[in-house]
Amino acid sequence: MIKQIVRDPMFLAQKSEPATKADSQVAKDLLETLYANKAACVGMVANMIGVRKRIIAFINEQEYMVMFNPEITEKAMEYETEEGCLSLSGSRKTKRFQFITVSYYDMEWKPKTKKFFGWTAQIIQHEIDHCNGILI
Repeated sequence: MIKQIVRDPMFLAQKSEPATKADSQVAKDLLETLYANKAACVGMVANMIGVRKRIIAFINEQEYMVMFNPEITEKAMEYETEEGCLSLSGSRKTKRFQFITVSYYDMEWKPKTKKFFGWTAQIIQHEIDHCNGILI
């Protein structure tokens, strides 16, 4: 189900709790909401639809992807960039890494570890910041 986007910075600044298998519907809602906002958004986190769980959804090379409980385990080549967010107005400067390795659970709750680079790595870092209560 497509959900309304939360724009309350106080809510968005709260850390998310670990997701469980019972949160699969939240992931589906997150994907539908991301797809409905695809003209203005390339990634979303569950707290953007009002659920404080560590679930992110994003576009990875033309394909939508979901991660439960993502954690960055490696990072390299820091750079400065400017980002906007569907939940917040304007854009802000931040530091990101060109290459990251992420451990997470997929939609079938299988543990995965995958390397990402460039634009996709930047999207993932932005969404994981949201999970940690960091607003960009």
